Amino acid sequence: MALNDETTYAGAIRRALREELARDAHVCLIGEEVGFGAGGERPAYGLLGEFGPDRVMEVPASGSALIGAATGLALMGLRPVVELPFAAMSGESFSQIVAAAQLHWRTAGTMHAPLVIRAPYGTHADPWRATSPDAWFAGVPGLRIVIPSTPFDALGLLKAAIRDNNPVLFLEGHYFYRRLREVLTEADVLVPLGSAEIRRDGEDVTLLTWGAAVYTAMEAAERVAVAGISTEVIDLRTVLPYDAVTVAESIRRTGRVLIVQDAPRTGGIGAEIAASIAEAHGAELRVPLMRVAAPDVPFPAALELAAAFAPDVMRVSDALHTIMEKRD
Repeated sequence: MALNDETTYAGAIRRALREELARDAHVCLIGEEVGFGAGGERPAYGLLGEFGPDRVMEVPASGSALIGAATGLALMGLRPVVELPFAAMSGESFSQIVAAAQLHWRTAGTMHAPLVIRAPYGTHADPWRATSPDAWFAGVPGLRIVIPSTPFDALGLLKAAIRDNNPVLFLEGHYFYRRLREVLTEADVLVPLGSAEIRRDGEDVTLLTWGAAVYTAMEAAERVAVAGISTEVIDLRTVLPYDAVTVAESIRRTGRVLIVQDAPRTGGIGAEIAASIAEAHGAELRVPLMRVAAPDVPFPAALELAAAFAPDVMRVSDALHTIMEKRD
């Protein structure tokens, strides 16, 4: 593919895998449908033919076994990328992921597990697969959680994750795979983990978000701009650990914070970010921070229910108006 061609979200992930497999002989890919089972829409499509079965390994689906095997490969000096069929499978892999994340600490820094766990998340799947497990793993020391919202970020963040010496949970919006397209002209894209991106500059409100909610937030910010509300939209990209420096600089300018997430409200990433902001910047907040999140119910599968589940433009716009109406 030429650099001036449009690349889909799935294509950007495929490019990242291809470039890292070619760059480093220690990188390998392991999963249920990364070889012969990888259809044309799958990010791993075509990689088995390019790099062979020693580098691209198709195995039966067992989340716990996949992560355990990948941890073993990492301890042998490889850099495995695990592809889970769906993010909900990370639940059955929980103890293995925790063990890999804590390996560095448990061995006094003598061992580490450089592995990436890729998993599609979100709504628009069957009732048993539609979920976002970021909150499940938010309290796991040593683990990084990345949720890219654009093809560019999917490319650059995945390459950075593969090169990182810590386990990385890399959540891909499967609804994005074919729907998001972007022209990626850069020859070598690398986005540092833990770095946020300011998608829209603003002076009145700091809006923190990530993943699919970024697009809702951007549309809401555009809508309230007509009423004179200037919203700074920050795409965190890495939610664990998040870019506290960029967030702090924005809060000092605006004094108002709105957090938008498309996962359930209770115990979510947004709640932890809100707590850390309240502790570090309570005196700088002109009004109490606000959150907009999905209800505390399982992720729905039906398109109609999915549309009602995630925060929509109207809810986010209303929240922006509300936070501006609060007294300093």
